[in-house]
Amino acid sequence: MKQYKIGLLRGDGIGPEIVDSAVRVLEAVGKKYDISFAFTPYLIGGAAIDSCGEPLPKETIDGCLASDSVLLGAVGGPKWDTLPGHLRPEKALLGIRAAMGLFTNLRPAKLYPALKDECPLRADIVENGFDIMIVRELTGGIYFGERGYREGKYGEEAFDTEAYSRMEIERIARVAFETARKRRKKLTSIDKANVLETSRLWRKIVHEIAAEYPDVELSDMLVDNAAMQLVRNPSQFDVIVTSNMFGDILSDEASQITGSIGMLPSASLSGGSRGLYEPIHGSAPDIAGQNKANPIATILSAAMMLLYAFNETEASEAIVSAVDKVLSEGYRTADLARGGACALSTTEMTDKIIERL
Repeated sequence: MKQYKIGLLRGDGIGPEIVDSAVRVLEAVGKKYDISFAFTPYLIGGAAIDSCGEPLPKETIDGCLASDSVLLGAVGGPKWDTLPGHLRPEKALLGIRAAMGLFTNLRPAKLYPALKDECPLRADIVENGFDIMIVRELTGGIYFGERGYREGKYGEEAFDTEAYSRMEIERIARVAFETARKRRKKLTSIDKANVLETSRLWRKIVHEIAAEYPDVELSDMLVDNAAMQLVRNPSQFDVIVTSNMFGDILSDEASQITGSIGMLPSASLSGGSRGLYEPIHGSAPDIAGQNKANPIATILSAAMMLLYAFNETEASEAIVSAVDKVLSEGYRTADLARGGACALSTTEMTDKIIERL
C-alpha cells in the first residue's frame, strides 16, 4: 500500500470544517485505490497568532517541508484585522509559499453543466460552457516587492514596488506552455504592457519562450480587456498566464462566473512534486462553525493533489466524477441552493460525495 504524508493547515473560519471534509474524502478514495495517508496538523494564520503570537511558526514551515504535500483551508478574519501587516494572518500565505518555493498557482475555472443556471452571465454566453486554467505567478511581483511609508509630494504616502526578473518570467511561462500543450494548445498571456515596464519585459520573454512551443497558439491581452472578456466571452480562453496581482484578481472574477466561489480549487507548485493545495475562497467567518460551508472546492483541491503531487490519476478522477454526479443529481449547499431548494450541510454534502465514490 502506498502512503503519503500530508500536512494539514486548517487555519481559520470555515477552514477546519472544509479541510476535515477533504480528509474524509481522501480516506474514502484511499480505501478504494489502496492508498494510505498520514495526516499531520500544523498551525497557520489567526489560529497560530492566538496560540504562539505569529501567523507562520517555524514548526509549521518545517512540517510542511517534511510533508509529501500540504492541504490548506483558509486564513484570516475580523478578529485579526487591526494587527500590523507583519502579524496579519494573510502574511502566513505569502510566507509559506516562499518557504516551499511555490512559484506557480494553477486555478481551474470550469462551468459544470448542472450549474449553468447559477452562472450570473446570460444563457447565450455560457451555452457551450467554459473550462479555463489560470496559471498565476505566485512568489514575485508587487506582493513581494519593496514597500513602506515615506514623506511624499502631498505628505505621508505608502508605496509597493512591482519587480520581475527574467528567471521568474521564464519559469512561469514554461509551466503555462506545458499546461496548454496538455489541453487545447491555446495560451493567453495577460499583462499591462502599454503602461508597465514589468509587463513589457513579461511580454518580451513570454514571446521568446513561445519559440520553444510552436504547437501552442500564443496571444497577448491587456489585463483590463481580459477582465471584460472573462464576462463577455469566457469560452475563448483555454490557459491564461499572468503575474501575481493580475492573477489574484482575474482568478476570483473567473470563480464567480462558475456559479460560486465555493467550487474552485487551486494548486500551488514548485519545480518538484511537493505542493500546497487550497480552495480559492476565504475563511467566511460569518458562517464559521455552522456546518454551512461548501466543501467542494477543498475536496477538488484534494483531487488536484492526487493528480499533481502523487500522479494518482484514477483516484483523482474518481473524486471529480463523484462531485459531478452529486451536482447533476441536484444536491446543493447553501451558496448554490436557489428558489427555496433544500440546502445540504457541509457534512451532508461530503457524505453524498463519499457515497458516489
